[in-house]
Amino acid sequence: MIKKENTMLPDLKKLEDLIRQVAKEEILPRFNRVGYEVKEDGSLLTEADLSADKRISTALAEWYPEISFLSEEMTEGEQTNLLSTAEKLWCLDPLDGTSNFAAGIPLFATSLALFVNGEVQIGITYDPVRDEMFSAVKGQGAWLNGESLKCVASGFTLDKTIAIVDFKRLKTDLVQRLLSNPPYKSQRNLGTCVLEWAWMAANRGHLYLHGGMKLWDLAAGTLILEEAGGYACTLEGETVFRPAMKPRSVVISPDKNLFEAWKGYLTND
Repeated sequence: MIKKENTMLPDLKKLEDLIRQVAKEEILPRFNRVGYEVKEDGSLLTEADLSADKRISTALAEWYPEISFLSEEMTEGEQTNLLSTAEKLWCLDPLDGTSNFAAGIPLFATSLALFVNGEVQIGITYDPVRDEMFSAVKGQGAWLNGESLKCVASGFTLDKTIAIVDFKRLKTDLVQRLLSNPPYKSQRNLGTCVLEWAWMAANRGHLYLHGGMKLWDLAAGTLILEEAGGYACTLEGETVFRPAMKPRSVVISPDKNLFEAWKGYLTND
């Protein structure tokens, strides 16, 4: 599918090529071959995260010096200040699914989003293991390796669905209810938020639930899913994306009927 050019935004193909090249040169060669360190928040950090972050951020600064850059390694104060003052802002997760990466599980991805005046205008998520490039431009559509992404009705009832659920970030009472009375047929968890958003946009699975994502986990995915025609909200029924650092819960389905049924189950106290 031909993507319309928007001279007001950076070139999508150029960004996709950068992400793909860096992932293949800095991330894949280190897969299952490097150690890791544990950060203060308990998450993992590897040499692959750092090298990919450096190469991508350096290239973006050279190509688009007028666009600010938000890094996961900045202090929260620095991040909040950028979100409130920068007209244009890159938000990068160089390696989402670091725990999978360090454990030799081939489920991880690189994700980049561009915010303009507090809204996501470009979203890119790249899975180097499967060489799958998910991307979207606000108002123009979403694509997987250049082919249009469209969410479709599954025809399934809620009790026949496959759900992707991250239990560890959910409230205990909801976890107990899901375990004792699950509304779906079976449950999975990929361990990489950005890839889970992309898979929902590609109709891979029927339901999704996460108790608290950080900004770089959801930024690109919210646009990719939206442009593919999928449905998402928080557990409180709010729009998922906000240009802020507070984690957000996520409820998703590519199918409108399943989305409403899933929300109904989750909000039924």
